[in-house]
Amino acid sequence: MRVVLTGGGTGGHIYPALAIGQEVLAREPDSELLYIGNVRGLESRVVPQRGIRFEALDVTGFRRSLSWHNVRAVWRFLAGVRRAKGLLREFRPDIVVGTGGYVCGPVVYAAARLGIPTLIHEQNVVPGLANRFLARHARAVAYSFADSEAHFRRLTAGRGRGKGGVRLLHSGNPCASAAAAASPERGFASLGFAPGTPFVLVVGGSGGAKAINEAAAAMVPFLDRLPDVRFVFVTGEKYFEEISAGVGGSPPALEGRLKILPYIHNMPEVLAAASLVVSRAGASFLSEITAVGVPAILIPSPNVTGNHQQPNAESLARKGAAIMILERDLTGEALFGQIAGIMRDPDRRRSMAAASRALGKPEAAALIYEEMRRLTAIAAPNRQ
Repeated sequence: MRVVLTGGGTGGHIYPALAIGQEVLAREPDSELLYIGNVRGLESRVVPQRGIRFEALDVTGFRRSLSWHNVRAVWRFLAGVRRAKGLLREFRPDIVVGTGGYVCGPVVYAAARLGIPTLIHEQNVVPGLANRFLARHARAVAYSFADSEAHFRRLTAGRGRGKGGVRLLHSGNPCASAAAAASPERGFASLGFAPGTPFVLVVGGSGGAKAINEAAAAMVPFLDRLPDVRFVFVTGEKYFEEISAGVGGSPPALEGRLKILPYIHNMPEVLAAASLVVSRAGASFLSEITAVGVPAILIPSPNVTGNHQQPNAESLARKGAAIMILERDLTGEALFGQIAGIMRDPDRRRSMAAASRALGKPEAAALIYEEMRRLTAIAAPNRQ
């Protein structure tokens, strides 16, 4: 199968696309992949490192107010469509898969205009601008959260459900597929913990989160109230020295029970071993959390486009898989209170874990692959 992947700007768009590509290659090793991203996006560095052919467009996003910036954005979108059509005609893909971000718009739109089968994937509960636009042009829309379906039904109203229409698929996030196979034993070993050791993982994302780090540091004086529980703070590289110095005078009782790390390279394995995780509510990370079934305390970032992390956190909280704390309410004492309430109640922890696991879709990448195969089979007679 010849596949064009597109999506970018953040890891939340890039890594699901790469996970889909990995599934295609695992199923059909002779497949060829082309990734079309933004010249300035993170994908321009990440994708070539994976050995995948990469081509770039120069596109920018639209602002939610009238401005000359939007005039330039329209011009770049149209230029992006022209370049994307040229790349698609040259590569001749069987299907184009978009995972969101501004660059996704001109590529998937160009494919639709050329009659190439298209599938988009939405990671968050509330669709982003690109996927809201593309929902009316794609042949299939896959999404991570069941709560997204209502949004896409409205966006695709009036389009048929059969050949030539749009199909809605609650696939889950393809990043979950790798996490589901993670070994908790390796997670414990990488931290130097005996298998089965109860521990709380506090992480603010790959770059760290200042508010979470400050709350974690502020709750250190309370940690000796949970003497049988260990804590792992993952600060992010830029905050590591500051947080380490700030908790340097922690009580002697915490010796050996508190680890402060700048980064974790085997996060799925550590998640699989954790008793509880405290984190942001980015879609890809939530897919890993639910794939392994770990209870969560979620602090959605208020600094993301459209505040999209809060609906993600609310979705898990409604199902009993997580507790949400808004950043404006986050303090060390409040965070510790929620942690203690969960860690002192094994039944509650088991219930949250079961709810989390029920939301997980470890087969996500396989479901998307099967939908891609369905779309290409429908299109094949018309493209010969």
